[in-house]
Amino acid sequence: MTADVFNPVQIETRIHEISNRIAEGVNLCNERYKEFLDADRHYDRKFAFAYMAYSGPAHAKKYQAELDTRDEREARDVADAAYRYVDRRTKAYQDELRAFQSIGASVRQAYAVAGRGEGA
Repeated sequence: MTADVFNPVQIETRIHEISNRIAEGVNLCNERYKEFLDADRHYDRKFAFAYMAYSGPAHAKKYQAELDTRDEREARDVADAAYRYVDRRTKAYQDELRAFQSIGASVRQAYAVAGRGEGA
């Protein structure tokens, strides 16, 4: 197993790249969440209409409404999964950023003491 060796410029470049990915992730997360909310509202509306439209026994209204809104529920679930994926990915970038900030601190410290104590 080999360890990567970074210089301060590489670390700063990487931190900048990760920060940009986090910013993009926040925007994507917002878009995906809005899509989920839209899909959730659409599902709720269609479910209510299907529930009220069913003229069978009262205990069967909910089940028939669920059957009648399968596609809307699936669209809502897909939108929810997309939002959660982008949210988790953005959080992973934040963890990666913290790791590189820690590496940066170590490298700066190593560069600060480099050459000290040599010679007599």
